[in-house]
Amino acid sequence: MTQLPDAKGFFGDHGGQFLPPEIIAVMDDLNAAFDKYKDDPEFIEEYKYYQRHYTGRPSPLYLCENLTKAMGGAKIYLKREDLNHLGAHKVNNTVGQILLAKRMGKKKIIAETGAGQHGVATAATAALMGMECTIVMGAEDIERQKLNVFRMRMMGADVVPAMSGQRTLKEAVDEALGLWIQDAQNTFYLLGSAVGPHPYPAMVKHFQAVIGREAKEQIMELENRLPDYLVACVGGGSNAIGLFADFLGDEQVKIHGVEPAGRGLTPGDHAASLTLGTPGVLHGFTSYMLQDEKGEAAPVYSISAGLDYPSVGPEHSYLKDIGRAEYYTASDAEAVEAFFALSRTEGIIPALESAHALAHAMKLAPTLDKDKIILINLSGRGDKDVAQIEEMLSAGQIQAPV
Repeated sequence: MTQLPDAKGFFGDHGGQFLPPEIIAVMDDLNAAFDKYKDDPEFIEEYKYYQRHYTGRPSPLYLCENLTKAMGGAKIYLKREDLNHLGAHKVNNTVGQILLAKRMGKKKIIAETGAGQHGVATAATAALMGMECTIVMGAEDIERQKLNVFRMRMMGADVVPAMSGQRTLKEAVDEALGLWIQDAQNTFYLLGSAVGPHPYPAMVKHFQAVIGREAKEQIMELENRLPDYLVACVGGGSNAIGLFADFLGDEQVKIHGVEPAGRGLTPGDHAASLTLGTPGVLHGFTSYMLQDEKGEAAPVYSISAGLDYPSVGPEHSYLKDIGRAEYYTASDAEAVEAFFALSRTEGIIPALESAHALAHAMKLAPTLDKDKIILINLSGRGDKDVAQIEEMLSAGQIQAPV
């Protein structure tokens, strides 16, 4: 497992580069730069400097005593990525990739975003590093995440609405790739999740693996043993693979990813690619994917703008194939219940994305003995989602738990 991806960028049957020759050449340059700098002492020291003094790492590991008591079973720990600068795990990756872009001589950054957290982290890091920045965001997501759009523009980014298709994350990626290809020699494409053509899945994992490394050290310090379960939400899968990475060789640790079941597991009402998808090619890589009768990306939906993607990172598909990780679903209603539960028991408002992982843990914990440990990646804070939830409550679209 530590030897993956292979030289062609595959995790088992998933991954690779399904691209025009001229773009493969650009990817090969990126891969060469990544291989050169990821182990370079000067690069590592600069990355660690920004992780500590800009991002605010290490993020704490927090025992939810009240929620644990309310669930009546296993201990529930949160890896507090919501306490990073800008409120999510995304900045771990943007700092690493923009430091790489500078060493490659790039002057411009382009990125896609769904919930806006990757866009905010990209805009902030580009401002820090003095780079031009363009963020493409689905027009539907722009409406759902107005606060994050304003934050991006405050930091100097040009936010471009994706108007095609469902006007969400998949279309944002489509249109960002199109803009990037027009000037790939001068522009660095900063992909936010563990998806895309090689080397992006491996590169995003590399920069997000700090989550799992810290979590392992912290749980050993607090409990003197490893957790029994890891739980993380999965859209594209960057926060999940970041948590899982350092535990993949620890076979006694069970790994659970949680996908969005949305309004229900019928076509167009969810984004559960691993649960209900089949292998297919999207955005230059192959993985489990929700497809229509023509083999194209099917419509998807989630209450969470960061999870409504019709494919998934290729390493997650591989982990499913070999049985090292298991993937479950949580519905909109379950995520909303978890959103309120953590807020009311611990005074922590989770991102709707993270609330999917929390919802699964809340179902799992009561089935386990009290000496068991569940470690959840709280990948982001829910400030960005409060207005959306309030509007949905006012419109009667959802109900707050009693």
